[in-house]
Amino acid sequence: MDIKYEVKTSKTFSTAVEDLKKSLSENKFGVLWELNFKEKLEEKGLEFKQNFKVLEVCNPQQAKEVLDCHIEVGYFLPCKMVVYEKENSVYMGMMRPTSMIGMLGQEELLNIAQQVEIVLKKAIDEAI
Repeated sequence: MDIKYEVKTSKTFSTAVEDLKKSLSENKFGVLWELNFKEKLEEKGLEFKQNFKVLEVCNPQQAKEVLDCHIEVGYFLPCKMVVYEKENSVYMGMMRPTSMIGMLGQEELLNIAQQVEIVLKKAIDEAI
């Protein structure tokens, strides 16, 4: 299995970001924080041509459930979603929660990771 889930969209970068945020909200995930790498690197005097945005997203109930079960899952929270440009195309995607949780070897968390992955994949697919 691929460690990431990624799709290509025909939308512009800014529209893809906004549509993904809307879809996440409709699927009960909030955006806690955003980082625009292009802007941040330009602030530091570095040229970076492609748009690349990271969204840190969370469903509070599921986050509490996994943290109550295994506090070290906090290393993987919140979930990161990305929207970026590459070769005149726009992509959006995420690291698969099942891949991340799989690294811990905690079987009791796999069901929650699968639920989260299904919802986040749905949010991405709806934003295409």
